[in-house]
Amino acid sequence: MKLTKYIFSAAIILSGVLLTSCNNWLEEKPESFIGPESVGDSEAAASRWVAGVYSNWLDDMFRWSNFPRVLELDADYISGPDWLFGNLGAGNFQGDDTCNSLWSGCYNLINDANTAIRYVSAMSSISDAVKNNALGELYFQKAFAYFLLVRAYGAIPYFESDVASGVEYYQPRMAVADVYGKITDLLTQAAGMMYKNTDSGFNTGHVSAGSAAGLLAKVYATMASGAMPADTEIQIRTGEPFTGTTYKDAEGNETFKEFRSPTPETFNKTVVAGHESMNAQELYEKAAEWAKKVIDGEYGSYELSSYDNLWKKSNRDASEFMWAVRSNNGDQVYCTHIHTYYSGYKASASSEFIESGGWVGCTNNWYELFDSQDYRITKGVRHTWRYYYQESYDGCFYYPLSWKVRITGSDLTNTYVQEPDPEYAATGYNYQYNQSSECLAFTTKYNDVEDEATDYADSQWPFLRYADVLLIYAEAENELGNSTEAMTYLNQVRQRSNATLMTTYQGKMKMRSAILEERAKEFACEGDRRWDLIRWGVYLDAMNAIGGRDEANIVKTRETRHLLYPIPTVEMNVNKAITENNPGWN
Repeated sequence: MKLTKYIFSAAIILSGVLLTSCNNWLEEKPESFIGPESVGDSEAAASRWVAGVYSNWLDDMFRWSNFPRVLELDADYISGPDWLFGNLGAGNFQGDDTCNSLWSGCYNLINDANTAIRYVSAMSSISDAVKNNALGELYFQKAFAYFLLVRAYGAIPYFESDVASGVEYYQPRMAVADVYGKITDLLTQAAGMMYKNTDSGFNTGHVSAGSAAGLLAKVYATMASGAMPADTEIQIRTGEPFTGTTYKDAEGNETFKEFRSPTPETFNKTVVAGHESMNAQELYEKAAEWAKKVIDGEYGSYELSSYDNLWKKSNRDASEFMWAVRSNNGDQVYCTHIHTYYSGYKASASSEFIESGGWVGCTNNWYELFDSQDYRITKGVRHTWRYYYQESYDGCFYYPLSWKVRITGSDLTNTYVQEPDPEYAATGYNYQYNQSSECLAFTTKYNDVEDEATDYADSQWPFLRYADVLLIYAEAENELGNSTEAMTYLNQVRQRSNATLMTTYQGKMKMRSAILEERAKEFACEGDRRWDLIRWGVYLDAMNAIGGRDEANIVKTRETRHLLYPIPTVEMNVNKAITENNPGWN
């Protein structure tokens, strides 16, 4: 295992990761590493150990832009320029640094968490409440890292303790079911040890008892869906991006290709490797149980934010965000490039032109899933934007293509048919659209930051939201045969976004498909889509239904080997306890 061998990496206090109400993450930044024995036995020392583990997400993982790309770019509805998507986006996982970062980053964090657990467990000068909460946070972080790993790699090495404690450095792979058993044990303990978000000792921005309970629901649903029988049907709206027909202007010149509207295709799922011995019914009962505990307030108080507030900078501490990673503005060490990748940064605070970034977006197949009045496309998608190179000719991109008349006054043959909407006519811009990575459904989720003119903006990446818990509960109740509950909680998420509510239950398969689609809409650009397709055993079907390449020319063809990431070559070379890589990877 290639683990970081810092003298005291788990006790680093960073200059800014997760902001808390008392700013305890921001109070100090050490000039050098110190020995673990020097940290002491106090509440402050326990906080340092916890802070050091959290710091891995930024300095070791998000800082180099490998996260969230390693979780996000290999999916059916996500796209962007080929130079950015590179090997990972095209399915060439082996030897890709971005792909390898998931393995190395998570195992570094796990080792640091194990070290911190060892030292905090030995403390005797702190209260039981403080000690238990610190340990609970560490258990959560360890469990979450293993959750990312087992979904991506299948059977993986498992470390009960850190390598400095004498545990064998090179571990064999543990069976998938056994890894999940470890994860659920850790999260169950954490849920009973951490503060609730309503407790006076809780620090806003940290994980809490509700975070562990919510993640438990998601873990159980992941296991359950993976274990569902191979003949289980599910529908996905998908298809090739274009029909083959083109629009032409009066001179016969091609203007645009005609988009093909996504159509429902029914797939028979496969049982996910390693889930064969699992009981889907029992696991969905567990998923429903833990999700309902969160919903009923047993582990704290949670609610959906209003859509208008959801993605505001001022709303990052809202209870909907149950587990998120955040950085401070301008910090070049503990930083993310989320704002750059999804929104783009400007040359100056007063500029309207994107200087760089704003690359990753969703495809037309995704955009057409929505009702026309759904806030997630009326407000959640960028409709006009300007790049620096458009300044010389007053250019401005627009989206979607179906808004062409509304924005330019011309139809798809470039024939002028009516006055454009006043708000667009008043700008005097030369509006343009092209069917490439320059014009995708770009999210507005990460727009609101302190400074739009920096590559190191203060962005927040939401790993777990309360909306996820609601949809997991709807999914579990549907599979358990409780249609009314399933509809009720699906509609809670839809109602927040002004989407059409479901009024008629059309059977378990239709509801299953509706919930999976709702997840695609709700969690777009949040790193969930690939893993939803994988756990439902329809990843290969969904990817290959695109017909080879998406509208931005990103390769989407996938084979069986793509169901799992390859174990990094460096690990295979040094860890003699692992004798073979995942199927299809040498």
